[in-house]
Amino acid sequence: MYAQVVPALQKNLQALTKYLKKAEAHIDAQKFDKSVVLALRIYPDMLPLIRQVLLVTDFCKGAAARLAGVAIPSFADEEKTFEELYARIAKTEAFLASLDAKSFAGGESRDVTIKVGGQDVTMSGQVYFSTAALPNMYFHMTTAYNLLRGIGVPLGKGDFLGR
Repeated sequence: MYAQVVPALQKNLQALTKYLKKAEAHIDAQKFDKSVVLALRIYPDMLPLIRQVLLVTDFCKGAAARLAGVAIPSFADEEKTFEELYARIAKTEAFLASLDAKSFAGGESRDVTIKVGGQDVTMSGQVYFSTAALPNMYFHMTTAYNLLRGIGVPLGKGDFLGR
């Protein structure tokens, strides 16, 4: 389970950092207000860019912790700048790097309980990772990517895939 989970999450966090750095360079070149960009939404009822990034980190640390059978680190969700987002991603990467592969033994069959629509739902670790954790992480990665492409940040499929 470790080999399936940790490298994939690490790669996505690295890709997120790279496209945020490309975005920041584009924002500087265009003389956009960074706080306005971090508050961008695709539609008024959707979460802003900054929250999309926080949720990517939340799904990464939550998935890894649940599957390793350890406590999920609690982050304050107070980030307001690109620098703070980079620090948040780095903190998540450090957590992933601290996990021992042995702690994931049996993780695929470990019961994982999460809230879905306000209700507790229990599933095996494998089902949780493939049908809840990864899809949610990719949803927020994709939304962040689309918000940045929408303002002209020169990103492509290779950036999203972390190439």
